[in-house]
Amino acid sequence: MPPEDDGHAIQVHLDRLLAARSMTLAELAARVGVTNVNLSVLKNGRAKAIRFTTLTAICRVLECQPGDLLSYDEEGAGSEERSGNE
Repeated sequence: MPPEDDGHAIQVHLDRLLAARSMTLAELAARVGVTNVNLSVLKNGRAKAIRFTTLTAICRVLECQPGDLLSYDEEGAGSEERSGNE
């Protein structure tokens, strides 16, 4: 079943940040205090929302800014970010 087009144009760069820090998703999940599944949903661009407390914890652990993790790309709305390709 194809993903539902919810019209958002936010891309998540969690893969890039994890690779740059040689950290696994499981390690980040444990350090942030959320499940692997929840981070996987975020990483794969399927999240509908993120709590500021979770965003804060991710930024603290990865030593980054929210803009390093998220970007806006109107051209990407409904396309590549949900297929997992960047």
